[in-house]
Amino acid sequence: MEVDFGPAVRDFRDELRDWFADHLVGEFAEHRGVGGPTDGAAWDVRLAWDRELSAGNWLGVGWPKEYGGRGLGLLEEIVFEYEYARVDAPYRATVNALDLLGPMLLAMGDEAQKKRFLPPVLAVEELWGQGFSEPGAGSDLASVRTRAERDGDQWVVNGQKVWTSFGIHADWLYVLTRTDPDSRRHTGLTLLLLPTDQPGVEIRPIRNLAGQDEFAEVFLSDARTGADMVVGEVGQGWRTAMATLGIERGTTLLPQQLGFEREAATLIELARTRGALDDPMLRRRILDAWISVRIMRTTNLRTLAELTAGRTPGAQATTAKLYASTRHQQLGHLVMEVAGPAGQIVGEDYELDTRQRSFLLSLAETIYGGSSEIQRNIIGEQLLGLPKEPRP
Repeated sequence: MEVDFGPAVRDFRDELRDWFADHLVGEFAEHRGVGGPTDGAAWDVRLAWDRELSAGNWLGVGWPKEYGGRGLGLLEEIVFEYEYARVDAPYRATVNALDLLGPMLLAMGDEAQKKRFLPPVLAVEELWGQGFSEPGAGSDLASVRTRAERDGDQWVVNGQKVWTSFGIHADWLYVLTRTDPDSRRHTGLTLLLLPTDQPGVEIRPIRNLAGQDEFAEVFLSDARTGADMVVGEVGQGWRTAMATLGIERGTTLLPQQLGFEREAATLIELARTRGALDDPMLRRRILDAWISVRIMRTTNLRTLAELTAGRTPGAQATTAKLYASTRHQQLGHLVMEVAGPAGQIVGEDYELDTRQRSFLLSLAETIYGGSSEIQRNIIGEQLLGLPKEPRP
């Protein structure tokens, strides 16, 4: 896939391509495409790659210069993400801070928070984890029960978080807490920045189907953070959290879809070598998978066009996540079916190949970032105007 974003960013694109040609070499080149939002593979290599990007001033290209960024626009950010995906560079270890925390602070943090936290993110000196989901508040995020109480010039936090991506590596967490004990649902919530290096924070890794521990559960027992570590306003944490989750869609759509296109191309090649295209029913399903990634491309380009025009993306942005996650799972199942018995054999110490790892990790895609059930409710209620789901 080749997308021309116009003459205004052509020099920027060429500079970026030249840099990749010079620096995506050696061990970094050997780990092209490694990692993902739920894939902690080759962590040390990816962290070193992030530091290489930082040295080249390629992290936070759209962040203001006073915080260490390049001060460029949204179009340059999109070009960077597209070119990054095009060369299949290692998945960034600092993605949580770069794609979520940083934009959240830029939009809703105070000046002291921006000066304190943004430069270390771009210098790859501090790593972050997201403390949103809980055992009883995953898809229903408004049910969070983690409590935070004011004690002088500090907040004291008690509760449990789960599915914290790369939590075992995090130096800090941004945590959604309930600061009003009498509040219910979306009210009385506050988003706090909390250091992990303290006695009141215990982080336990969760091993997934692919044998990796990028997820973690976090236990907070009288953990403390400063009174000035509130992002946004006290009691308005829901608005801050929703702004963060909205950022999560944004410019990541096109790189994700490029990865799916590579997997579809691999499927077609695998089907050819195994003679699977001779089966008309299987050939039809493979063609359907190929069409699905083209639909993703069209939808994502429409969303990016609205973003670059300064408009809030429409219905296609809401449906894109649901479509991409379900279709990617179907693609993974199809790859395993075409691979046959070989797809069920793993190496020593449960060593998975790329196809097996992608298939297993895709099973979580209809859960994280908003489960498919919740996405269908949003589409039905907010886009189609259907009656709201009954609540107890």
